Amino acid sequence: ANKKTQYLFTSLLYHGAVVRKSKSHQQVLVQLLNEHSSMFGLKVKVFDKMQTDMFPGGFHYHQDWDTMHSIIKGESNAYILHMSWTENKVNKLLFFRQMGEWYFSDKCISNDLSNLIGGGDAVSDGGLVEKCCSQEPIFSCHFKDKPSKVPCPNSPLIDPHRARSFWG
Repeated sequence: ANKKTQYLFTSLLYHGAVVRKSKSHQQVLVQLLNEHSSMFGLKVKVFDKMQTDMFPGGFHYHQDWDTMHSIIKGESNAYILHMSWTENKVNKLLFFRQMGEWYFSDKCISNDLSNLIGGGDAVSDGGLVEKCCSQEPIFSCHFKDKPSKVPCPNSPLIDPHRARSFWG
């Protein structure tokens, strides 16, 4: 990273109290990007959400079902899905499980590391990966009106304004 980028992220670290208070690293980072671009000439490049399909986000998940259907069918160039525009971490987890994109065992969520591995050597030899990561997606249905790997017709609706299933 160049000096301007290093200074940006150093500034982000110094704004830790603001991140904690606002409960959003994104708001603080966007503010700092604007500030560093204006004051120090930092060049900021942003992907247009409608021009690239490599980095879909919460907008696509919640609003652009054509994009989500193409991702599910394997017809997209999507590289990673950022679950922005999502109310909380609990829903993010449920949405990723429903998409068939969750690989982290429930027993490892909010569990003390020492309870999982029993000793320091287990971390260095991959013990944590074996205990916590699944080779196959951990799938479950939660909401019929959200994108899913397979239809979830017996699940409830979560969005009151969208009274139909993702699958039609």
